[in-house]
Amino acid sequence: MAVSFDLFGTLVAAERPSDPAAAVATELSARGIAVPDDWGQAYCESHVTAPTGGEVSLVDHVEAALASRTVSITTARAREAVLAAFDRPVSVRPGAVDAVAAAGEHGPVGLLSNCSVPGLVERTLAATPIPADAFDAVVTSVGSGWRKPDPRAFETLADALDVDPADLVHVGDDPPTDGGVADAGGTALLLTEVPLSEIPAALERRASP
Repeated sequence: MAVSFDLFGTLVAAERPSDPAAAVATELSARGIAVPDDWGQAYCESHVTAPTGGEVSLVDHVEAALASRTVSITTARAREAVLAAFDRPVSVRPGAVDAVAAAGEHGPVGLLSNCSVPGLVERTLAATPIPADAFDAVVTSVGSGWRKPDPRAFETLADALDVDPADLVHVGDDPPTDGGVADAGGTALLLTEVPLSEIPAALERRASP
């Protein structure tokens, strides 16, 4: 058995900007980028097309949105601005550290997170008391190109953990998204049914012959 966890909403609670376009604009301006007057509209327009079930990097989107208004920016500068806009305080949910530790007693442990901001998952984990080596693999939608519930997201993680997708038990808070592991042949442990504090016991029951 291998266990994977969703991050946002499952292991951590994180603030999100109420106006993402404005938050990105603030960080662009702080880096000397001329933000278009109609940035709110440009930000909301579709500029990069992803395949069904795929992910679009917010950095690519911001670059393309600026380019649509004839504003150029380096990828590195765009990445800095986008990460700063979304890098907000996080709090670890009660029971999260124990749940991850318990998962490690049964086999490899992974993290599978939908996140379109490169580097945000890693930055978030570094701000928590969850040990850096608690996860044998960390897969993000922006890194893999696939968003949960697409089976390819779960298959990518299973491959990174060197297990069959059918051996994957995924812990998450969102049934439509995290429940997608079933389409990859795995099993979902949803916090809507099993509280995070009870995940260690639930994993023990599954591991018992």
